[in-house]
Amino acid sequence: MDTIKVLVVDDHALFRRGITAVLANQANFEVVGEAKDGLEAIEKAEETAPD
Repeated sequence: MDTIKVLVVDDHALFRRGITAVLANQANFEVVGEAKDGLEAIEKAEETAPD
């Protein structure tokens, strides 16, 4: 199965860390970055090319 690249976006750092930790335990997901808001998400998406 192909790996799905994910960019985790939420304004709460604890929530981002939690989702990142859950996805790290899944074989078919790769967290390529985190962002705290929409603007940062757009910038990170351009850099990391999530699916």
